[in-house]
Amino acid sequence: MTEETPAARIMAARAAMASLPPAGLDLLFREARTFNGFDPRPVEPELLDAIIDLTRWGPTAMNGLPLRVSFLTSPEAKARLEPLLSSGNREKTMAAPVTAILWADLDFWRHLPRLAPHMTDPEAMFSGNPDLATRTARLSAGLQAGYFLLAARALGLDCGPMEGFRKAETAVEFSAGRNWEALLLVNLGHGDPARLRPRAARLDPAEIAERL
Repeated sequence: MTEETPAARIMAARAAMASLPPAGLDLLFREARTFNGFDPRPVEPELLDAIIDLTRWGPTAMNGLPLRVSFLTSPEAKARLEPLLSSGNREKTMAAPVTAILWADLDFWRHLPRLAPHMTDPEAMFSGNPDLATRTARLSAGLQAGYFLLAARALGLDCGPMEGFRKAETAVEFSAGRNWEALLLVNLGHGDPARLRPRAARLDPAEIAERL
């Protein structure tokens, strides 16, 4: 059997579905909301694995994939995070079924020989230039954080992304000495619609984009 080429796989995927139907776009964007409350249903471990599996396919600089994720699922792990949260984030985070810490791995470039074999010497580019490594990691991990939220929504979960936590202390508590920088927290679960605020306004498309 002849192995399909990348072009053939792309064309097959587009033939199956040229674009998402309106209901899919609603699920990911128009009707999706940031949830501050969740019902008590647990989140299956398989769903967490599926979020990561989808997230890793989004584009990043040099295919560097610097995002790292710590899923806090146990009361003990949540208790370690609780004192590092701002007061406004504490109650909703402790009540969420899962809280994910999203990190940027500042040593992401060590994986580039495997992830980007076309690069001749990534160590020479990054090992002596921590500022470049940090900027690159933050940019691509930020992109991946967006993919993470969309992946969770696509799989039927609701998200509550936020800052409002002591990032340096979170790294000390949870990074286990790895060169990871905390970016944000995301509460995950099945959202409670009764806890939603009225939807805030959005800028009009013409205020956001221009055609030159």
